[in-house]
Amino acid sequence: MARNKEFNEQAVLDKAMELFWLQGYEKTSISELVEHTGIHRKSLYDTFTDKHSLFLRSIDRFGEKVNRSLAAGVQQAGTAGEALAFVLDYMICGEQDMPPGCMLVNAATELAVRDAEADDKSRAGFLRTEQLLRKIVERGQLEGEFDTRFSVEELARYLHNGLVGLRVLARTSIPKEELQEIARLSVELLKMPDK
Repeated sequence: MARNKEFNEQAVLDKAMELFWLQGYEKTSISELVEHTGIHRKSLYDTFTDKHSLFLRSIDRFGEKVNRSLAAGVQQAGTAGEALAFVLDYMICGEQDMPPGCMLVNAATELAVRDAEADDKSRAGFLRTEQLLRKIVERGQLEGEFDTRFSVEELARYLHNGLVGLRVLARTSIPKEELQEIARLSVELLKMPDK
């Protein structure tokens, strides 16, 4: 007779995500995952198959959480400029109890060159962020808030590149105020000259 799981799979996934996010894939051992998640090694393997599968599921979980938060913040913003400022600030500060930086950026820089699945997950996550930026830029251009000298696609790619840089810098000891100044300037550079 099969036993019921004695743990919440999503809670375990959140704890594994946090550990991978903080330490990276290579530096995180199965023993640390067992200790950090609070489940037995056998349960970990029975539920998630192996460390790599758990890592890929953790990336998915990261994407779900971040995308949900970004979508809610953008929807509440009154203007495109406010929406963009929210996204930039979120990338710098994240949420309370979240590690600094970005798990997708970490995965891409650590594994993308040699792990096709991690590369695919990172690229898909980056594309979702770029699509969100595209919608914000399009809104700003349609409402006359953002400059139209460059296409929506060009500006979205440019902004995404800046976001990746902010995510990397957010893991360093650079003061958040410096990063927020970069974010403020990014929004100002998109505005129409008379705005």
